Amino acid sequence: MKRAFTAIVIAGVVSLGGLVAAQRAAAPTVEVFKSPTCGCCANWVKHLEANGFKTRVTDVEDMTQVKAKYGVPGRLQSCHTAVVNGFVLEGHVPAADVQRLIKERPAVVGVAVPGMPVGSPGMEVGNTVQPYSVLTFDKQGQTTVFASHGR
Repeated sequence: MKRAFTAIVIAGVVSLGGLVAAQRAAAPTVEVFKSPTCGCCANWVKHLEANGFKTRVTDVEDMTQVKAKYGVPGRLQSCHTAVVNGFVLEGHVPAADVQRLIKERPAVVGVAVPGMPVGSPGMEVGNTVQPYSVLTFDKQGQTTVFASHGR
């Protein structure tokens, strides 16, 4: 009886390990474009990876062309730009908001956290969190609040 129980437990652990591996394999890859010297961008990439995303990072000397290519309006720009599942991610967007974006698939170009708010992922400074919003944007540059943080 004890051997049978042990075998069942081991089979369950192996199955769970396979499920976790399958979920990681299915995790979308976020293609990140950033300056080669930007530390907060590298920290944002670590935040995504810690939350189950795979990343592919490309260092770019001049981000202007990347932002233009992906249609990021000037007033929404930040230090890095990323693309995942057909959406643009501009700036320090929390991984939970990226997951929600992918799940809900709103009719937008992407989401942005304009500037570099303290306390956003990659911009952590102690326990300080500056209130900020994650904004959706469309092809015309129209925005709506997708999520609010630090309030």
